[in-house]
Amino acid sequence: MRFGILGPLRVGGGESTVTAGRDRIVLAMLLLRSGRLVPVEELVDAVWEERPPATARAQLQTCVSRLRRRFAELGLSPETIVTDPAGYGVRTAPADLDAEVFTRGVETARAAVASGRLVDARERFRAALVLWRGPALAGIPSRSVRRRAQALEEQRLTALEECVDVELRLGRAAELLEELTESVDQHPLRERLRGQLMLALSSVGRQADALTVYRDGRRIYADELGIEPGVELQELHQRVLAGDLALAGRETVPVAPVRALPRAIGDFTGRQDTVARLVKEIEEDGTRIQLIDGMAGSGKTTLAVHVATALADRYPDAQLFVDLHGHSERTPLTPATAVASLLRQLGVPAERMPVDPDDRLALWRTELAGRRALVVLDNAASVDQVVPLLPNGSHCLVLITSRRRLVGVDEGRPSSLPVLDADEAIELLGRVAGAERVAAEPEAAAEVVLRCGRLPLAIRLAGARLAHRPHWRVADLAERLVAGAGPLAELTAGQRSVGQAFALSYAQVSPPAQRLFRLLGLFPGGRLDRQVAAALADLSLADAQELLDELVDAHLAEEVQPGRYRLHDLLREYARLLLEGRERRNERQAALERLLDHHLSVTVAIAWSIEAAGSRRTIPVCTPSRPDLVAAPASEGRAWFEENLAALTALVRLAEEEDFPIQCWQLARACWRLNFDGGHLDELIETHTIGLRVAERLGDEAAIAVMLNYLSSAYFRLARFPDAIRSMEVALDLRRRLGLRGDVLSTLWNLGISYAANGDFRQGKAKFDEALSMVVGPDDAHELTNLQNNLCFALIGWGRYDEALRTARRHLLLARQTKDMRQTVNALGHLGMIRHRLGHLAPARRILRLALHLKRRWANRFGEGEVLNEIGVMEREAGRPDRAAALHRDALVAMMEVGDRVGQCASRNLLARAILDQGDVASALDLHRRVLGDATRLSVRYEQARALEGIARCLRDTDPRAARAHLTRALPLFRQIESPDQHEVERLLTELD
Repeated sequence: MRFGILGPLRVGGGESTVTAGRDRIVLAMLLLRSGRLVPVEELVDAVWEERPPATARAQLQTCVSRLRRRFAELGLSPETIVTDPAGYGVRTAPADLDAEVFTRGVETARAAVASGRLVDARERFRAALVLWRGPALAGIPSRSVRRRAQALEEQRLTALEECVDVELRLGRAAELLEELTESVDQHPLRERLRGQLMLALSSVGRQADALTVYRDGRRIYADELGIEPGVELQELHQRVLAGDLALAGRETVPVAPVRALPRAIGDFTGRQDTVARLVKEIEEDGTRIQLIDGMAGSGKTTLAVHVATALADRYPDAQLFVDLHGHSERTPLTPATAVASLLRQLGVPAERMPVDPDDRLALWRTELAGRRALVVLDNAASVDQVVPLLPNGSHCLVLITSRRRLVGVDEGRPSSLPVLDADEAIELLGRVAGAERVAAEPEAAAEVVLRCGRLPLAIRLAGARLAHRPHWRVADLAERLVAGAGPLAELTAGQRSVGQAFALSYAQVSPPAQRLFRLLGLFPGGRLDRQVAAALADLSLADAQELLDELVDAHLAEEVQPGRYRLHDLLREYARLLLEGRERRNERQAALERLLDHHLSVTVAIAWSIEAAGSRRTIPVCTPSRPDLVAAPASEGRAWFEENLAALTALVRLAEEEDFPIQCWQLARACWRLNFDGGHLDELIETHTIGLRVAERLGDEAAIAVMLNYLSSAYFRLARFPDAIRSMEVALDLRRRLGLRGDVLSTLWNLGISYAANGDFRQGKAKFDEALSMVVGPDDAHELTNLQNNLCFALIGWGRYDEALRTARRHLLLARQTKDMRQTVNALGHLGMIRHRLGHLAPARRILRLALHLKRRWANRFGEGEVLNEIGVMEREAGRPDRAAALHRDALVAMMEVGDRVGQCASRNLLARAILDQGDVASALDLHRRVLGDATRLSVRYEQARALEGIARCLRDTDPRAARAHLTRALPLFRQIESPDQHEVERLLTELD
């Protein structure tokens, strides 16, 4: 968008603006009436209000001239501003002005609501609302501007209210509470918002709070307006009093039906009898799991989609589809990855998506409980891949397609799909190429389908060639199919060859398109953009786009969404086979090098923009061979990385396989921060393990140290502290030997925090002291800041609060001096925790709330979880366990999002303590026991001991002997790690004597 008025005035698509006061008013007025002329009189009134000078018109012309010059500076056409004798205007395209994009988005959302597509409606409402950056045209005081800006604000509030209505219907009450509370505080007279807050509170069982919201509103209406609340709000109040709005359970919340099946093709041919048979068997026999197997290209997916479409009315709640990539160049989806896709189709938000695979599968089964759902699991690799995805109960149907017979799926009814018979194959060819045309040459048509192996995919490709060549005879096509041998040897059966159909399509595109097609087969991901195509073939963007369009027209590539392309699995296999000859080796190797160079360059650019100064030292130095292809994807940042995650991981594997060792380990390193922050720990471990392997083969000790150092970060996040320590000790030895002083420093402080997290605070402190002894000058300011951060964390865990307080203050001062905002926020969080534990409650509360605000602003979810837990403890200690429990639940969500297993154990232990103080002993006991099991598996002694202490607290009134036994187990664990919590356990044991 080139213009922004939904917040401070923005021009040129970035953060640029217009600074002159009068110019800002003029431009604001023009944008508020975009596409229309604004009379000169209105502009004069907006700028000078009651006292326009005699030279107002001349000065207005000067303002417009300055605006045009400013537009030119920002790369906009000065002609965007239109001059007319009657006034001035701004000419904008549909996507130029954020207010117009907002309006269209809201209209689309309302249409989705009207058609019952609530999940889609919510997404569109939220996409529109996120365009708002603050009050419309903030900072422009003109009364005319403010009056019109207020109208925009009213549109925003109305859209928000409509969005909240949808989200309440989708059962998202708990997620809305913070936003609704803030909105009601800002707009206390809006009855609809107040009513929605009451509904949300009641839905999560907080009826008392809902009644308080009503009483506050009634008082405000009386004081400010002298009236009673409206009838609807009064009726809602009565329903809350009667308890009618309490949430009975998630399954009772009306959820919009989910329709995620691919479109059933209109010229489906030759499988009608099979579809009818399968539908009858499923309906009459109560089949829950239908297996459909067959060779590649036999139409398994198409058949499954048609069966699913025919049965859709029997499963009205959800119709889902996922490609498991069991037989493709991509690694088959794990059950956890597949179920994440299915949960997203059901509308489960990212913050509710568990990191642990078992928890994610459990959520999947819970979401399907009570739903009549149909699930298509397409392209399955094995029994082990699909069994975890099977729902419980008799009200769901699963259709599974695979190239293999999946023997061993309990209750699975198999159906093997043969190739089409000759008549069906000719009928399909006629549907695609024209029935009369095919009927006129029956012998040639029979030869065509024979050469296509009577496989639906191959017949469709051949028929499409006829359809796009109306001057060809069918015999011409048959002759082309007969000429030459089919390249897909493994898919040849006698005279039948899918490869011949592919070869025909390939032969009919231009030589440059043939070259691009061959090279696209090297790309290991699912979808690619035109920049990747241009890099592979060393083309300009324009040429790459033209050739992609040619391949799409020839059905050799598919445009799955605007600007995103993919090859069908068999076509990719064919393209790769075309590059296997010795004569193509140089072409293949050069393309692979360009492909790796492009992805490395983009990832390095993104990594450089998001990583802290201290870690940038190990980012590979990369000079792109095609910088013109790097800027656009790099500007997308994390979004580009998330879209290309699977491809980047596959490229690291490919670089090892194809003997590009330097690009291999460098790409793994460049992806580190993006994988780490995104919680993609499996990918981080895989890529760095591969990178370590090639670095060892190279004998590059610096690269080995880099791989070990960052591999340890994933081990740390997964609470595999011994593995993290072992990796970093090796890296430390290498970096000392190489004389890499800065890297030695960073490894020492990472080792210190790992030892501390593993409960060995003395060894951790020793590493920190060694690092501190190496910090000697102002050039080490960033290293010292990181070191102080980690040292403070360890001292807090050790219970050395006075020393931790001094360290935190030094950390805060240094972070501010170096203008490192991330470390400033960390220092504030630590400072607040320490002040709380020293009993300085008032300053602790202020500091922690400031830290929480800043961590949310900087999207530091782990730090946010830490601070939420600390504030939660303060709330519990102050006698407010309800508030504490809510804070610990929020902290748990944050820890789950970043995949921090220790943080999850900590959040659950603290949540259980709050639940116990609420009086729910059974729930607290169950939660502590679950944490004990998790912490024991992770060997996290501190959380094991806290869980044992928590169990003892739950049992001490009913079973003091068992309570003593648990405390007796907790005490040595606390003593082993020298935790101050040991004194509380000693006190509890004394009470039980």
